[in-house]
Amino acid sequence: MKKNILAVSAASLALLFSSCGKNYLETSPTDKVSKDEIFSSIENANTALNGIYRFMFERTDLVSSNQQNRPGVGGIMLSMDFMGEDLGTLGSTWFTNTGEGTWVGHRMDNSTVTFYTYRTFYKIIGDAIFILENVDSINATDAQKNTIKAQALALRAYGYANLIQLYAKRYDATLGVNSQLGVPLVLNSKDVKLERATVSEVYASIIKDLTDAEQFNISSRVNKSQINNQVIWGLRARVALTMQDYPNAIVYAKKVIDSKVFTLMNQENYLKGFNDASVLSEFMWASMPTQDQGDAFGSYFAQIAYNANTAFQRGNPKRINSALYNKISATDIRRSMWEPKPTVENFPLPSASFARQDYMSRKFSIKAPGGALGDVPLMRLSEMYLILAEGYAGSGQSGLAQDALFELVKVRDLKATKSTNTGVALMEEIWFNRRIELWGEGFRFLDLKRLNQPLDRTLAPNFSSNSVNNLMEVPAGDMRWQFLFPRAEMDANNLIEQND
Repeated sequence: MKKNILAVSAASLALLFSSCGKNYLETSPTDKVSKDEIFSSIENANTALNGIYRFMFERTDLVSSNQQNRPGVGGIMLSMDFMGEDLGTLGSTWFTNTGEGTWVGHRMDNSTVTFYTYRTFYKIIGDAIFILENVDSINATDAQKNTIKAQALALRAYGYANLIQLYAKRYDATLGVNSQLGVPLVLNSKDVKLERATVSEVYASIIKDLTDAEQFNISSRVNKSQINNQVIWGLRARVALTMQDYPNAIVYAKKVIDSKVFTLMNQENYLKGFNDASVLSEFMWASMPTQDQGDAFGSYFAQIAYNANTAFQRGNPKRINSALYNKISATDIRRSMWEPKPTVENFPLPSASFARQDYMSRKFSIKAPGGALGDVPLMRLSEMYLILAEGYAGSGQSGLAQDALFELVKVRDLKATKSTNTGVALMEEIWFNRRIELWGEGFRFLDLKRLNQPLDRTLAPNFSSNSVNNLMEVPAGDMRWQFLFPRAEMDANNLIEQND
């Protein structure tokens, strides 16, 4: 019997749970962990929840080839930028061969790109559902159980917020009800064979989960790998922006900023490699692998950190779109993230085996020499300022949009002046700042799609067409903006209608 990918099972979380709790492993083998054992105490339930967070940064066996460029959610984030025009390599690499940069992998129903993406987010969703269905049985305080529920609800919303953007047509606020097909909306462990819900239905579920999670008012957490209220608000702001719901984008981005829990990094910290969420003030949420959990070759930093000691990174430094770089002010600290003409003097590298190429990035740096460890940035405060600015601009409040943008830009560029742009020019200025601020953090494909803009790599003079098999342009609205559903899922679930 074929088993569909979105099937939710206790065994799935049991495996995840037993892999992340060392003491528990010693007393109960992986294949013997039962639902009752997982939910026998609040400590065990928290361990299971933390297992989801760990899954988010691990290279797993979800694809038979266990490919190096699939380090959990971080691998998908990298895919989103390799599918854009602002990040690239000089030659053919992992993200060419596996089909992201060429826009081939996500359009083949038997490719690891679409299978891995689909399976990763549905596994996060499925394990969150399993927790939500069982946490109330624990003998613990309401506060303890509510802390777990809030995170599980937010994780389910996070999974669907990614899936709906990739496997469906974009949300279009001008349509009112978005009745175009979305993804199967699994909300309980009995939902194992479903038709595709509409885009509107999926977004309504996402909003409900985040609204319910917010009500639990989770203010504290062990570290930034976990979700708290500010992250929930941040997710809500992201979703609102994707829906062109500018009033709610403003409300929730402002809630994060006004909470003053996070502050923008100063220029000194901005140069420290974007690798340590515990000390970098604007990191709101991050995957935070420890040394014993690190993957020398398959981590996010192994793919993008300029000094990561991996064959992929040594020979293939990640480069910025030169046209984009040249628009950055000479006094903006973000200009220092890339080197147009790297030399031994201006761009030291660990050894002679590391290549230097024009416009290469130094934004991401490993935590310690010789490895590939770093914290994956899942959400930063700077994004909230950009959402706030776009929300104001999109609702015709140019003055407030200028103010919000300046709050970010004046920290990045100490000689900056407040923008006087309005209308389309102001919006384009905000989008420009998104591109340079969030470069390498997984936003470019999603931004192009939500804004219904084309992919045009011909406008980047240094973009290597050889690195993407000459795929240089994709029109806005083209069918290639939708991922195909994996064949394995289609074979198991005949209710799913494939994308064109």
